[in-house]
Amino acid sequence: MGSFSFAPDGSALLFTARDPLPEEEEKRRREQGDAEVVDALHRMTHLWLHDLDTSETRRLTEGDFTVRNPDWSPDSRQVAFETRPNPTANDAWRSDLWVVDVETGERRLLHENGGSDTSPRWSPDGRTIAFASNAAASSNTLHDKLYLAPAGGGEPRVLLEDVDRNFSVPIWSANGRYVFWPTGEGTSTGLFRVSVESGAVITASAPGGRNSAWSLSDDGTRWAWVHTSPDRPSEIYTATAGGEPVRLTDANAWLRDEGVQLGTVETVRWTNSDGDPVEGVLTKPVGYEEGAAYPFIVNPHGGPTGASLAAFNTAAQFFAGNGYVVLQPNFRGSTNYGQAFISANIDNWGITDYDDVMTGVDHAIEMGWADPDRLICYGWSYGGYLSAWIVTQTDRFQAVSPGAGLTNLYSMYSTNDIQDYLASFFGGTPWTAADNYREHSPMTYVADVKSPVLLMHGGSDTRVPPEQSVEFYRALRDLGKDVTFVRFPREGHGIVEPLHQMDRLRRYATFFGEHVNNPPISEEQPHEAEPAETGDDEGQ
Repeated sequence: MGSFSFAPDGSALLFTARDPLPEEEEKRRREQGDAEVVDALHRMTHLWLHDLDTSETRRLTEGDFTVRNPDWSPDSRQVAFETRPNPTANDAWRSDLWVVDVETGERRLLHENGGSDTSPRWSPDGRTIAFASNAAASSNTLHDKLYLAPAGGGEPRVLLEDVDRNFSVPIWSANGRYVFWPTGEGTSTGLFRVSVESGAVITASAPGGRNSAWSLSDDGTRWAWVHTSPDRPSEIYTATAGGEPVRLTDANAWLRDEGVQLGTVETVRWTNSDGDPVEGVLTKPVGYEEGAAYPFIVNPHGGPTGASLAAFNTAAQFFAGNGYVVLQPNFRGSTNYGQAFISANIDNWGITDYDDVMTGVDHAIEMGWADPDRLICYGWSYGGYLSAWIVTQTDRFQAVSPGAGLTNLYSMYSTNDIQDYLASFFGGTPWTAADNYREHSPMTYVADVKSPVLLMHGGSDTRVPPEQSVEFYRALRDLGKDVTFVRFPREGHGIVEPLHQMDRLRRYATFFGEHVNNPPISEEQPHEAEPAETGDDEGQ
């Protein structure tokens, strides 16, 4: 079972579930005759209905497609849902919307285009379905827009075409006159409202920081959501329209009870080499003293279509507790600053974003926050790419740690799970734009590395395969560079096992501290990593 939801009238439970393996396939796997033809067998997800009175369960959808994001009609007679041709990550953008009759199982198409249609939500009166749509026939970084389709069929209205922010999941007001949606705005996430009749947009009240999982009461008078402030991890809050937020949970009382000191967090701004403004999140060390220059970490975010927020960040606070200033820049390519800003690193990986990062470093030095002789760079995913790129372009950093980073874009294309997304930045595939992929690959410039490097990667990462770090490691080893490679078994693109999470932070603190004369004051590293296997069969 995947997602589930109760019918508005309380009569049934709707849920999604993956199809079982065909009997013949199960037999083959039991007998270890499990050779597989790539892309030949997909386990689809479909809708199921469980009657709460009779306890009978029946399948609601069937076919050569996979389902997600179902939503009940207010009268409990229909369900709107999203379909994709298969469950692979690369085909996530190829989605259309359908409606199924709960009693008969009859399906009808609500909307399709060359791109993605997601998150259908019925209006309170059941006459309209709101959804997010992107008409571009490819994976891309363009903003989604709000579509309002007649529930019975017909052409949808398109709203927010002149609003330079991304649309996400629609939330209807109780009277059906407005649609709310959460989206990023600079270093915070806010809540916006659009009039269904006029298309006028206003910003609803939301505290600074990260705000997510918004839910509106049935009568439309009260919100509940998850809020993460700069100095407190996520808690559940509630507020009436126009009222002050009230915290409902106290999930991390120990921070207060034990008097844990935290670094201060603020949004800072500087100007890049093209004269344009750039923002970032600055975390100052515990006990910060004005006029003192501190060891400095620049930490580019992943994505690249993401953003660093002025919200509680475990790693940044860990480093603040160890005496570092941390800057998390929202370089060109980041969300929350408009479409032109997002698109500014298309065909520009390692160029516009690199400039924004380095001018941010210069700004921190000019402001007296950073010691120019004690600079560190680390990042994960796209932040790992930028870290690998930076270490091939400059020797200003005393230590650099690319995590789960893309180092060879040419080989990355065929081995990762979102090829279309990668291709959208480079004007095609490596077979049609080979020079472009190589020009923007850190591997092309690996011989220029001078700073010590700590590579880290999840051993089961499919988003950025660990071979990306293996290639960079082998090249650095062959060239006689100072490099260490740590691989975390079982981990995917994010490090989730608690011992691995602690191990990673300890390795950062030890590695960084060694090279900027800042011994960690947190727990010492318990043991050395096992040497990464890098035999001739690596990556086969």
